[in-house]
Amino acid sequence: MDTKYLHIKEKSERLTREEEAMLRQAGEIIRSGGLVAFPTETVYGLGGDALNPGSSRKIYAAKGRPSDNPLIIHICRLEDIYRIVSRLPEAAVKIADAFWPGPLTMILPKAEIVPRETTGGLDTVAVRFPSHPAAQKLIAYSGGYIAAPSANLSGRPSPTLAKYVKEDMDGRIDMIIDGGDVGIGLESTIIDMTSDMPRILRPGYITREMLGKVLGKVDIDVTIIDPDSRLVPKAPGMKYRHYAPKGQLAIVEGSPEQVIAYINAHTDADRQAGEKTGVIATAEVLEQYHADVVKCIGSREDEEGIARNLFSILREFDDEKVTSIYSESFPIHGLGQAIMNRLLKAAGHRIVRLF
Repeated sequence: MDTKYLHIKEKSERLTREEEAMLRQAGEIIRSGGLVAFPTETVYGLGGDALNPGSSRKIYAAKGRPSDNPLIIHICRLEDIYRIVSRLPEAAVKIADAFWPGPLTMILPKAEIVPRETTGGLDTVAVRFPSHPAAQKLIAYSGGYIAAPSANLSGRPSPTLAKYVKEDMDGRIDMIIDGGDVGIGLESTIIDMTSDMPRILRPGYITREMLGKVLGKVDIDVTIIDPDSRLVPKAPGMKYRHYAPKGQLAIVEGSPEQVIAYINAHTDADRQAGEKTGVIATAEVLEQYHADVVKCIGSREDEEGIARNLFSILREFDDEKVTSIYSESFPIHGLGQAIMNRLLKAAGHRIVRLF
C-alpha cells in the first residue's frame, strides 16, 4: 500500500483552504473504509469508520493489535454521543460538561449501531471528544464517528510525532496527517461510567483529583499500577504490555542518592557486557549519570513536561539503538500516576525498590 503523507499547521485553530481540502480527502478515505493517522492533543491516532466492522478489523490488522482490546470512538459534537450509547448517566453529562472537548474517555453502555468489532466484543463503548481542531474537522468530514487507538504498532511507544507514525505505519495505512508535535504526550484518561461508582481504568492528564471535584468520590482500578492479566480488558491497554522500547527497561525507586548509585553501577556493568546503556533522568540530577546515552525527561517540578517527553524519549532510545535502559521513578499521585502507569507498562513492570 502506498501511504499518502500530508502536512497541516501545528494545532492551528484556523486552517487554510488547502488544509481543509486535505482533511476532506482524509475524511473520504475513512468513509470508504480506509485508515488515516491524525494528530490529537494527546498522541497521534489511527482512525477508521467506527460504525464499519471492516474498518475496525483493518485497524487491528495494521497495528497487530489483539481484537479483544477495545477501540475508542472519537466524536466532534456532544450531541453525537446519543447515537452510540444506550444510556447516558447524569454523572457522565457532568464530566462531559467539565472536561470535553479534551483528553478524557468515558466507558458507557453501547447502542446496537456500534459493532462489536469496535468494542472488542463488549457491551460497552469507549467515547472521547478530542480538543485538537484538525481532529475535530476530520471526524466531521468522516461522518462523525472515528475509531482510533494510538497510531503505532501494538506494544510500541505511542507516537507524539508523525515521523514515528510513519516508522510504524508506512505501507500499512492509506494516509498520515502530520500536525507536528502533540501537546500532552500521554493518552486520554479513561473512566468507567457503567457502575454506581465511577472508576478510572487508565490515568491521564485529567487526574483523579480533578474528576473528584466534579463527581465527588471516584474509584481507581487496582491494575493501573499492579496488573492482573486475568482481567477482561474493559478499557484499551488494560491487559497488554504497551509503550515498550526495543531495549530492556527497568525503573529504579529509592532516594536520589540510592537511585544514582544503583543506575551508575549497573550501566557500568552492562557496558562491560557489551550493552549500549541509557538513562531516563530528571534535570535536577542529569549530570550525575555515566551511561552512554542520558536523556533529560524534564524537571520534577514540571510533571506536564515529563509526561510530554516520555514517549518521544523511548522512541529516541530505539533510534540510537540503546539496549539497556534505566529510569528514575515518580510519585504515584496526580499526573505522576499516569507517568508511572506508562513507564511500568513500558518496563514490563520491572521495578527495583532500594528500600
